[in-house]
Amino acid sequence: MTSFRKLNQPTGRIIHLDHSSFLFFGGTAYLGLLQNPDYIELYKDGIDKYGLNIGTSRSNNVQLGIYEESEQELSKRFGFPASALFSSGYLAAQATVRALAKNRKVIYAPDTHPSLWLDQNPNQEVKFEDWLESTIQTINEATEKEYLVISNCMDNLTPRLYDFSAFNKVDSSKKVVLVLDDSHGIAVVRKNATSFDKNLIQQTNVQVLILASLAKGLGTDAGLVLGDEELIDTVKKDPIFMGASPCSPAALYALKNGTAIYGFAFDQMQRNTQQMADLVTNLKLNHIPNFPVFTSTEPTLYKHLVNHKIVISSFPYPLPNSPLLNRIVVSALHRPADIEWIAELLSRENILKL
Repeated sequence: MTSFRKLNQPTGRIIHLDHSSFLFFGGTAYLGLLQNPDYIELYKDGIDKYGLNIGTSRSNNVQLGIYEESEQELSKRFGFPASALFSSGYLAAQATVRALAKNRKVIYAPDTHPSLWLDQNPNQEVKFEDWLESTIQTINEATEKEYLVISNCMDNLTPRLYDFSAFNKVDSSKKVVLVLDDSHGIAVVRKNATSFDKNLIQQTNVQVLILASLAKGLGTDAGLVLGDEELIDTVKKDPIFMGASPCSPAALYALKNGTAIYGFAFDQMQRNTQQMADLVTNLKLNHIPNFPVFTSTEPTLYKHLVNHKIVISSFPYPLPNSPLLNRIVVSALHRPADIEWIAELLSRENILKL
């Protein structure tokens, strides 16, 4: 079997290996910005303007204005009062959880990403719906008054979106900060928006804070935290924010000035996703609306597609000894003929037919 573990090229629409070309339907670059020539030119303009990086922390007396400008623009773009930028989603998650866990009872949802763990695996091995019901009951009946509830916004592997509207049932005497990791959904499921609409939480004693890696859909090596000014101020006082080097200013320049490019890529990705969804309606693939991922646990699927020069993501899930999860990702880079071809290959085999 061909190995794709030591590539020396971008993982865009095509992978070239051993004198062969493979269509790539994997990864997490949903909007295809990593190989968008206009977006790359913007990044180069940012390098010309700001250099490769800046080797000073956000607490230094010498600062570049683009960081504060970008935080203000991203807050407005995604509909939150304030935001904080980090060099990665992992650092954003660690700083947020550590800063906000002080003086609050911490509760983890099932399958929460490891970047959000305070220490070791919280081991919440229950169904999300059961966890949600018991969590609301626990909060309402316990003596503690303040809580930090931590979860992914979505399960990008199954895939599924989580519904947090039950937090409207939290007793008004309790204060809850709901921290949601939206690394795979931000600016992907909904245009210029997070995948979870914070306005669905009507309780004023429940504050929603969104954090995300921007390296997925938005193609930017940075972490973003969105929330109320009070919470963001607390996050920005954490030593991780104060002491760590920030993300590349050139990357932020491209993000800040590339909204039109993003809009075109988003629309193309959604058209491609809908085309795929229409073509595989009668196949055993898991999919949710507006998210460009289609999954299957059929063990022979990866080999079948590779034999026809198509590469998808395939790995054991949820444990190292679990069955393979095959993840087919449609991006903005794909052409209608690409999608027709993979859909035809999927339909040829009886393995996926309902």
